[in-house]
Amino acid sequence: MVKIFFLCIMILSLNANTYKTNCVKCHNKLPVSIDKYFYRYLLKYSSENSVKKAMFEYLQNPTIKKTIMPKAFIKRFSIKKPSLLNEKQLKININIYWETYKIFDKLK
Repeated sequence: MVKIFFLCIMILSLNANTYKTNCVKCHNKLPVSIDKYFYRYLLKYSSENSVKKAMFEYLQNPTIKKTIMPKAFIKRFSIKKPSLLNEKQLKININIYWETYKIFDKLK
């Protein structure tokens, strides 16, 4: 039982490192912090499922039509390249992103 617990902790830790390596690392180079993207998605799509679906679709195939960023931002920094993560990795990273920035459990 203890081995299973530690295995789960290791897997979660590896996923968190993947998120930091594949998402946060690049977003730290931009003038808009990574949490601001979350709030833009939340304002546009509202629900957890809708936000995650929109992010997933955008990250797999980024287009002007799918972006949530203003035109001036896109003009200056362009549309990102498609994610190199496979579908499973991408969904895991989106879930970590959601859990990191969701506000619903934090409102009182």
